[in-house]
Amino acid sequence: MILLGQHSEPRALQGAADYFKSQGIKVKLTYLDNRTAQVWVSEHDAERATLLWQEFLSNPYHERYLAASWQTGDTQVKFNYMGKDLNLAKRFVGLHWFLKLTFIVCISVFASFFLVQNPQSWLDKLLFNPAEPLSWLTPAIIHFGALHLIFNLSWWLYLGNKIVKQAGSSSLFLLFFVSALVSNWAQYLLVDNRFGGLSGVVYALLGFAWIYSTKLPEEKQLITKPIVGFMLVWMVLGFADVLFISMANWAHLFGLLSGMAIAALQLPKTNNG
Repeated sequence: MILLGQHSEPRALQGAADYFKSQGIKVKLTYLDNRTAQVWVSEHDAERATLLWQEFLSNPYHERYLAASWQTGDTQVKFNYMGKDLNLAKRFVGLHWFLKLTFIVCISVFASFFLVQNPQSWLDKLLFNPAEPLSWLTPAIIHFGALHLIFNLSWWLYLGNKIVKQAGSSSLFLLFFVSALVSNWAQYLLVDNRFGGLSGVVYALLGFAWIYSTKLPEEKQLITKPIVGFMLVWMVLGFADVLFISMANWAHLFGLLSGMAIAALQLPKTNNG
């Protein structure tokens, strides 16, 4: 095998490895320390792998890598990471119960639209209704396409797991319920009730992680600046209406702001504690 390169962001690198595998290229990861890993491929695949590697380096947080992890993670993708099995199914089992519950509920709701006799009637029950308090939350579990679902759930598990480990499960609960309420109400009041998705909550996790990492640089970073930049650009593109999909832009913005506000309110306690 030949050395393709190395990278210092394990999660991004795992996504790239999963993507390489989906393209028929076998990858071996050799970890030099607790962050940096070398990427090895066979000589036969070197030319194709080099092109894909350059694409990865130019945008390591592209959606294709997150999607590849979920498309291949529950089959037989196993890499050695500091001596531990990286099988995604086993990693999923080890997540906090609320992360797993939300994941399962979102997938179940998405699948149900293909199973019920009257999907429109079922959808109407889940859409935002100011007269139904439960519906102030339910838009967060509605997704209108597979990519929409994969994108949101990937970020939900990735950021949510980091927040639980460093800020505690109470922060995750607070972020989910507050941001779902705030973002859903904002989207309804500023546009209408024809929206859905966990994006508002995901942007709240992003906002929380951003402020947390900025204000507490001595602690392990919850998120990197390139990820923040990518997500902010994605939101701006949504407002500019230049994307191929319809987005709940106000839910994204108010989700982000609510997450930032929660972090700002919690940080003094963190610093004193």
